[in-house]
Amino acid sequence: MRNPSAAILGAVVLADQTIKVVIDRAIPVGTSHPLLPPILFLTNVRNPGIAFSALPGIPLIVPALIVLTLIFLLFSDRARWAQRRSAQWGLALLTGGAFGNLIDRARVGAVIDYLDLQIWPVFNLADAAITVGAALLILTFAWRPHPAGTGGNR
Repeated sequence: MRNPSAAILGAVVLADQTIKVVIDRAIPVGTSHPLLPPILFLTNVRNPGIAFSALPGIPLIVPALIVLTLIFLLFSDRARWAQRRSAQWGLALLTGGAFGNLIDRARVGAVIDYLDLQIWPVFNLADAAITVGAALLILTFAWRPHPAGTGGNR
């Protein structure tokens, strides 16, 4: 597979939505189940805000603008994204996570979060994909390899 971006994006959305359906059926909203106590609990909560429960009560226009921005990024400079595999993977992870959370908003009116580390706001697989994807994009475009023999940063 030359460009696995579509597969990565699809896998993130599919895994995210499947896990959320299982969590929603197994754990009532507002309750917690120890998975690896005292480190990891499965806690079924609804997040009306954005990643990691930030900005609760934001209007629906905010996630819509995020998705429009992602679509713009996907199509505005495809040649630049296509040049680097890490950028392709980062954008696929970020977009897959965003779509996973957007599906929740359309389906239940809020994002379903379930990963509870007890020291951090409850989050989900989509949030993790968004975070890793954004980090990959930042690292990809912050680090530029130098041609052989040029020696270091310029």
